[in-house]
Amino acid sequence: MKATGIVRRIDELGRVVIPKEIRRTLRIREGDPLEIYTDKEGGVVLKKYSLIGNAEQYAKEFADSLYHSTGHTALIADKDVVLAAAGSGKKDLGGKTVSIDLMTVMDNRRSALLGKGGNEKVISLIQEDKAEDYTAQCILPILSGGDVLGAVVLVSRESGAVMTQTDQKIGETIAYFLGSQVE
Repeated sequence: MKATGIVRRIDELGRVVIPKEIRRTLRIREGDPLEIYTDKEGGVVLKKYSLIGNAEQYAKEFADSLYHSTGHTALIADKDVVLAAAGSGKKDLGGKTVSIDLMTVMDNRRSALLGKGGNEKVISLIQEDKAEDYTAQCILPILSGGDVLGAVVLVSRESGAVMTQTDQKIGETIAYFLGSQVE
């Protein structure tokens, strides 16, 4: 563990405030669920809880299926990390932190076709990449009980690639299924 030098007291209701700097660094927002662990030395560990992260095996299988049925690189992400990736960008994208741009599209709660054939320009998907790396994207939020859990993303780097309505419908089906599994 890394010491921060920040000390907080527990109030009469048993609450403790997580400092703003730490919340910003770890991308913890109001309403985000946290899982509580204890360690062997008597410490308390808080970890962001991902409902969709519990379906990680499903995510890997669905990403592979999406890649094989559409021919596009397929990603399944929660609101923080790419949980599963299949296709040509698997090593570059899998396990990486999602970009603010992708989080914004997810929070809109609507499917988005970006790039050629879509209404908007492509976006960065992870923090380390550039939007120019992609030619077309299909981003489909995973919803459960009205909450955004993550997204199913189809992406292409091929010149002239277009995401079709069929690609969108296939992705929406998988996003719906993943959302229904955590209800």
